[in-house]
Amino acid sequence: MAEIARISGRSDWIDLYFVERERTPSELMELGIRLHLSRLSLSNTISELEKLGVEQSRKAVHDWVQKADLQPASDASPDHVALDETVIRINGQQFWLYAAINPEANKFLHVRLFTTTTTALTQQFLRELREKHDVSDAVFLVDHAQHLAAALHRAGLRFQTIRHGNRNAAERVLRGIKRRTSSFSNSFSHVDPATAETWLQAFAVWWNSLN
Repeated sequence: MAEIARISGRSDWIDLYFVERERTPSELMELGIRLHLSRLSLSNTISELEKLGVEQSRKAVHDWVQKADLQPASDASPDHVALDETVIRINGQQFWLYAAINPEANKFLHVRLFTTTTTALTQQFLRELREKHDVSDAVFLVDHAQHLAAALHRAGLRFQTIRHGNRNAAERVLRGIKRRTSSFSNSFSHVDPATAETWLQAFAVWWNSLN
């Protein structure tokens, strides 16, 4: 138990407000969520829980993650924000994961999943980011994607086009997502986009808990 908990990290970022509807002890539900987000498939997660006397289905663990409704914390005031995107496949279709990352802290600030990449969607993402964090004075670090620069310009936010230095933090953090979703062959199957987005946001919270 101690070794499993050490690998998957601490639990103070999980708020099980729905626990009264569950028969599994909250500390084991928290462990199941951490194990699944950190490295294990649903099947392997329930196998580990069975060793601790907990008999649950794959759907139950899946529902714990969904019900926990985990979101990266708000109210950060970063000096820099690395803005990036990567492809995620859901039921064979291509979606784009947008991520805003604090490169100094190596943490996600905001995560959303969209069907495509456009200036309008980037503007929506930036509006949501500004509602959660104080980024008015931050310098945004972007690659050469024109829709990112266009949206930042329209929002009146400062940005630099850069491929090295602090922007590498964004690529490093997104590689963390790619490594984890490789468990699904970099694809979510038999789920809708909203469900996949909830899982990705929960993964972002778990990642942040390690930094």
